[in-house]
Amino acid sequence: MIESKAKILSNTPLTQDVFKMELETEIATLAKPGQFVQITVPNFYLRRPISVSWVEGNVLTIVYKVLGKGTDKLSSMRPGHALSVLGPLGTGYPIEAKEEVLIVGGGVGTPPMLLTAKAYQDLGAKVHVVLGFNTKDEVFYQKEFEELGITPVICTMDGSMGVQGTVLDGIKANHITCPFVCSCGPLPMLRAIQNTYQDGYISLESRMGCGFGVCLGCVMKTVEGDAVRVCEDGPVFAMGKVVL
Repeated sequence: MIESKAKILSNTPLTQDVFKMELETEIATLAKPGQFVQITVPNFYLRRPISVSWVEGNVLTIVYKVLGKGTDKLSSMRPGHALSVLGPLGTGYPIEAKEEVLIVGGGVGTPPMLLTAKAYQDLGAKVHVVLGFNTKDEVFYQKEFEELGITPVICTMDGSMGVQGTVLDGIKANHITCPFVCSCGPLPMLRAIQNTYQDGYISLESRMGCGFGVCLGCVMKTVEGDAVRVCEDGPVFAMGKVVL
């Protein structure tokens, strides 16, 4: 874990309220799929946890959604500005050699799945990708997955793009039978994934204070009744380990 003064290289909108930011930072070379960073937004006390979406050299890419005053401020920052970034944090996806992998992302849970898909590709796996959104106006990262040679299945709840319905509907409609799943997204989606699959990993989104296990603000229960911290023990957990 390193605290770095990261230089903003770009900060561009992907949708009306989702932005992609590229940061020049020493942390980039250390980040693994599924990990996150804690970013200090100027004039705001608590850092914002944001997942690592991509790394290339010393450039780390994050994708965030404007949900409040802090992320709204972040969206207004321009190239050349510096941010205090703490990381990489958390336990990421334990990338293992697999013949076939199903990657599932929902909404702003999509970004960390890009680097995860690339990591499995590098080990020779056949990678399926299914992404879920509410409407076509919220869809992003389709092009980025295509640049990896993967055509993602797009699902929208209103049917305005791709398969109408949930990611499970998209998986069924495209006859994807791969039993090993890596997923990140909203809790109802993860609950449905965990109720359907036994093999793989899920990445949880949670409010965090410190980001490294001290404040205990992101505690959840395992099926055995033990307490785990999303920031330190996760955010990635084995399928079926955490009660959702």
